[in-house]
Amino acid sequence: MKTSNNIWFNLDWTTVLLYLLLVFLGWINIYAAVYSDDHQSIMDMGQKYGKQLIWIIAGIVLAIMVLSVDSKFYAAFAYHIYAITILLLIAVLFLGKEVNGARAWFEFGNIALQPAELGKFATNLALAKCISQFDFKIQKMRSYIILILLILLPSVLIIMQNDTGSALVFAVFVFVFYREGLNGMVLFWGFAAAALFILSLLLDQFKLLFFLLTISVAAYGVLRQNIKEPLIGFLAIIGALGLIWLINSIFSLDGTPLELLTITSMLIAILVIIYGIIRRIGEVWRILLFFIFAIGISMSVNYFYKNVMAPHQRDRIDQVLGIKIDKLGKGYNVNQSKIAIGSGGIIGKGFLKGTQTKYNFVPEQSTDFIFCTVGEEWGFIGATAVLGLFLLLLTRLINIAERQRSQFSRVYGYGVACILFFHIAINISMTIGLAPVIGIPLPFFSYGGSSLWSFTILLFIFLRLDASRTENIR
Repeated sequence: MKTSNNIWFNLDWTTVLLYLLLVFLGWINIYAAVYSDDHQSIMDMGQKYGKQLIWIIAGIVLAIMVLSVDSKFYAAFAYHIYAITILLLIAVLFLGKEVNGARAWFEFGNIALQPAELGKFATNLALAKCISQFDFKIQKMRSYIILILLILLPSVLIIMQNDTGSALVFAVFVFVFYREGLNGMVLFWGFAAAALFILSLLLDQFKLLFFLLTISVAAYGVLRQNIKEPLIGFLAIIGALGLIWLINSIFSLDGTPLELLTITSMLIAILVIIYGIIRRIGEVWRILLFFIFAIGISMSVNYFYKNVMAPHQRDRIDQVLGIKIDKLGKGYNVNQSKIAIGSGGIIGKGFLKGTQTKYNFVPEQSTDFIFCTVGEEWGFIGATAVLGLFLLLLTRLINIAERQRSQFSRVYGYGVACILFFHIAINISMTIGLAPVIGIPLPFFSYGGSSLWSFTILLFIFLRLDASRTENIR
């Protein structure tokens, strides 16, 4: 019997069952989130849970259609699908409907379609196609440029729609590139930039410079495998601190001791660098590069933060970092979400018995903050069970990706896992106050047809590729 006739036999039914279970749990939690005594029927098509049921059924039909298409189609037409999606992202800027300040939806009667959601699997297909080309070498600069452009184009168009949260999802593809041979230093610089961004908001410039100098001196010691030289540097900094404090206390000089210490420390660092250059110590160049990179990031943060980011984005970051506390204003959503989740305790208040949810204390409780309904009504045990199901799904996807014979299928599979991981991690983190509210849905749980269909297509394309993994797909 041919492979094409064995599609249903070769299908990974464990993943399919996980998908159906998560979709079902999402549906009943949407019902709980918007439940009222006036509309008790879970089949009421005039309510959100009724509409979600229609979208779930349509999603299952989409899944069957995706599985029915020849697996080679997705590789052959990957760039075509990507191009069509780019055209939709451009068109929505002019023809789309504006919702909550974002012009990101096409409206067809009672149905709204968000092209940004389609952009995730379309970009994933294009990247898989690009990386799986015979002449593609990810270590080349030309390859970096192509991959960045494939990601940057939809990201910029989505940002122009005022939907920054959806655009951030595309950054997660860097982990896919790492699996395919990207230098680990690229990840290091990425994480370093993110950490510096946060530190630049929490610390004043002089404290941050002092911190960077300390890290640089420590790095110098590690790379040189010699504790003596960095120890001398630390002692010199401490000695400078004591001397400056003494001089300042006696003569009451202008400027804080910390500012003077930072300047002195910078001079010490410059002397160490000069010493390293004279002695031809190669590690100094790495430290110098890191120091220059760090200074550049830290000095550009204030401009980016004040002039590029929107006010509501700054407010959300300020709330998460504790720079501003406004539980009744900008931080109201997250504060109420944390109250709802915390009030669930160990076993929860019970199905349809969540007071925070029932009385609409949590805004957007059926979409961005759907997880607070899980925490309130099902408690710690229920929330842990949901997280366990998501973890099981992600683990399963990675295992499936690793068994692929085709590089196209493997790259696409890792893209699926990374996209779902980003959504799960950020959505749940923002409901408990660990991440800014950026408005991305929880996969298979949040109310909405576009996101559900997008995740369904994203997942089932991979399952279709896996079902034909013995074939040569390129």
